[in-house]
Amino acid sequence: MNGLSKESVTWAEIDEGSCEQRIDNFLCKYLKGVPKSHIYRILRSGEVRVNKKRVDQTYRLKLGDQVRIPPVRVAAEPEREYVPAVEFPVIYEDDAILAINKPAGVAVHGGSGVSFGVIEQLRSARPQAKFLELVHRLDRETSGVLLLAKKRSALTAMHEIMREGQSDKRYYTLVLGQWKNAKQHVKLPLHKFDTPQGEKRVMVREDGQASHTIFTLLKSWPEFTLLEAQLKTGRTHQIRVHLSHLGFPIAGDDKYGDFARNKELMKKGLKRMFLHAHSIAFAHPLTGEPLSLSAPLPKELQSFVDKLERA
Repeated sequence: MNGLSKESVTWAEIDEGSCEQRIDNFLCKYLKGVPKSHIYRILRSGEVRVNKKRVDQTYRLKLGDQVRIPPVRVAAEPEREYVPAVEFPVIYEDDAILAINKPAGVAVHGGSGVSFGVIEQLRSARPQAKFLELVHRLDRETSGVLLLAKKRSALTAMHEIMREGQSDKRYYTLVLGQWKNAKQHVKLPLHKFDTPQGEKRVMVREDGQASHTIFTLLKSWPEFTLLEAQLKTGRTHQIRVHLSHLGFPIAGDDKYGDFARNKELMKKGLKRMFLHAHSIAFAHPLTGEPLSLSAPLPKELQSFVDKLERA
């Protein structure tokens, strides 16, 4: 196996960035380029020690742990692509969490044709940050409140909060058509699949994952309705697919929308999907203090609503 050789035993002291991480996941990150099978082999053989004791792969690291890592052969890391350092508008920040107002058109992370996203740009802008991870995701074309964790303990606590349904995420969206109900619960199971072109898509299907959105009517016009969507589950493209399936596609949605109408809307000034994560409320993951964070409707969406009001 070509690559660099870590010829001697190395010792790693666990800091806050790796605290609470499983030892196997820590080693996969620390020994980039080493096959997972080899990492599990050195764990099973006892060559990896924590505080001079054998541990299995499920051991969770603690602050100050001393990890013995045996000599291994590591594949040479490919040259990293340049990632511009970008700070995004900060809504809230303390030593545990960061909330930013994500603009539309920016992916939250690199992958599938995108070399970098919000998380890579923020890490580049904050080289001193020992830990920075996404708490949840927003679609590339969705703007609004995005949460990141600055400590592993905050990340695991936030994931627990979201899994238990103890956060309140709300979006503003403009749909085509006249929505009738003041408040409507939509429970439609969602199934993920890949298109022949390799793109991720979601559809309503009986054997899909349970999903639940509550829609509240905010304002209506002859051809459009402004809704607030409250997520009770967080499935991929949930709001977009629920609305499209009900015959109320989101204005400007290039995956599940009305493509002919989208072209007309572009000429009228709406050049993006009208979906904005406007607020999230939850108890702070470490202090328990109630937090309610919000991002105002972006100018390009607000100006389109203003045009409807004037028409």
